Amino acid sequence: MFHIRPIYDDLLPGNRAAVQRVQDIFRQNFACVADYAEKIPVLLHEPFTFGYRSLLLVAEQGPGRVCGFSLVLHFPELKASLLDFLAVDRNQRGGGVGSALYEATREYLRQLGSRGLYMEVLPDDPAMVADPAILKENCARLKFYEHYGVRPIIDTEYETPVGDDPSAPYLLFDGLGRKAPLRRSEARAAVRLILKRKYSHLVDQPYVEQVVESFIADPVRIRPPRYVQADEEVAATVVPGRLERPFGVVCGERQRIHHVADRGYVERPARVSALRKAVAQSQLFVDVPIQHFGDQVLRTVHAPDFLNYLKTVCKGIADADAVYPYVFPVRRPERRPKELALRAGYYCIDTFTPLCESAYLAAREAADVALTAAEEIRLGRRRVAYAVCRPPGHHAEHRTFGGFCYFCNGALAAARLAADGKVAILDVDFHHGNGTQDIFYQRKDVLTVSIHGHPNYAYPYFSGFADEVGEGEGKGFNLNLPLPEDADTTAYLAALDVAIARIRRFDPVYIVLSVGFDTLQGDPTGAFRMKPAAMTTIGQRVASLGKPLLVIQEGGYSLRNLRQGALHLFRGIAAVVKTLPLARPRP
Repeated sequence: MFHIRPIYDDLLPGNRAAVQRVQDIFRQNFACVADYAEKIPVLLHEPFTFGYRSLLLVAEQGPGRVCGFSLVLHFPELKASLLDFLAVDRNQRGGGVGSALYEATREYLRQLGSRGLYMEVLPDDPAMVADPAILKENCARLKFYEHYGVRPIIDTEYETPVGDDPSAPYLLFDGLGRKAPLRRSEARAAVRLILKRKYSHLVDQPYVEQVVESFIADPVRIRPPRYVQADEEVAATVVPGRLERPFGVVCGERQRIHHVADRGYVERPARVSALRKAVAQSQLFVDVPIQHFGDQVLRTVHAPDFLNYLKTVCKGIADADAVYPYVFPVRRPERRPKELALRAGYYCIDTFTPLCESAYLAAREAADVALTAAEEIRLGRRRVAYAVCRPPGHHAEHRTFGGFCYFCNGALAAARLAADGKVAILDVDFHHGNGTQDIFYQRKDVLTVSIHGHPNYAYPYFSGFADEVGEGEGKGFNLNLPLPEDADTTAYLAALDVAIARIRRFDPVYIVLSVGFDTLQGDPTGAFRMKPAAMTTIGQRVASLGKPLLVIQEGGYSLRNLRQGALHLFRGIAAVVKTLPLARPRP
């Protein structure tokens, strides 16, 4: 079993290993131009240096186990593409990898809006190919494409040799399922770009014009079938399903067991059901199973004594006997209360976040949900990963819990991603993410930015002020943008522009979006006057940064707003992801 996905760069660990395998397979299959393999990383991280965008798809049998690839040059001004190379590991022939790669390539180009795919294949004419082995391979390749109704363009001078090589390639055309024939003007424009940009080091302008002007027939003529009967051709229609989806969602089941039945307790399991409906309605996501991470991962952002306390006190406590903090001593390490129930106030910031076994188990799984989604981004399997975390996490600090939060899910994910490079966390929950700020307040590799209700009136009241900018090495790497109680969409988006500009200057490798739909009008815990449609704009502006995006679910307690807000957010993200350049410059 294998999966096919795009590779956007060679910066992320999973992508770097995949590109190295692509280079190995390239050298196996194209020994005569083996040096070209060294150019592949450059093609990815310098997308327009050569006058085209380079698109790389890989077939993987597991992380890093690449068994084939396709490399396409895309000319966005013409909405035309050229299949430069398609190859399968010579140690693994058969199994349908080549066919699946070609079908995924067609699907990918249709998503990008390409109107046609050109490709060059060496001739099957014995008068032009003296070596029987090479002739046989050329015939097999042409037969392969003919199964898809793709055959050479004829009656042109495209096959005019360059230099001493007598075997110039045929030019084939795949309309990617369109019914309209290839017109002369379209073909001429594409051929001119291919020759000028791919072969500028080999051909001069007179040669280019000679070949272009030789396209006389309108529409162009295509060679009749030679290898495949009409009834054996695969339908030319592009069929989706071969290409791995770029959006992944991770959601746990243990969140259901954490259910506080007290009247008015808004952090309830129905929140996740509402979000799952929105995800399904968007038709963007593939479900990703949860991975389980050891408790040592929690210590990357939380204090050991805090973690030990939560685990110990919650063990065996039924929901009906949940411990609620009610005594809040000054936090002096030598004066911790001896009784575990009383010590809850030592580690908590409020009176409404209960300690019980179901809460701990749900929170522990929420941490795994966030870390699993982070791995999807880190390994390059997704451009966008959504961690549906419940309970939320951004109020949990290094040594405290509260605000329905036990572990800081977003901070756990960001700390893991930061091992590869800089991370920016943008918190768009109505409430300030005091936990995220506390954990990274002295770090310069993680930029924390929060847009929230002003702490003069909004929970958590003691943090989120504009003058909190970080300490030590972290000074200047924390940005709070508090807004007045009745802030509307205009005010919010103005603050968002400030946040986006700061993140752009920081130029992170990854972005973590801590999202709370309590920013929307009608939430029982928020006061802003924003409509769900505003989330579309938020999604678009965050996605426009062009970075791998991890979305961590935080608050939002109106079920209607959860459904509509999530749908608008991800549709906004998707609209931009489809049109962004597929590579990023090296940091």
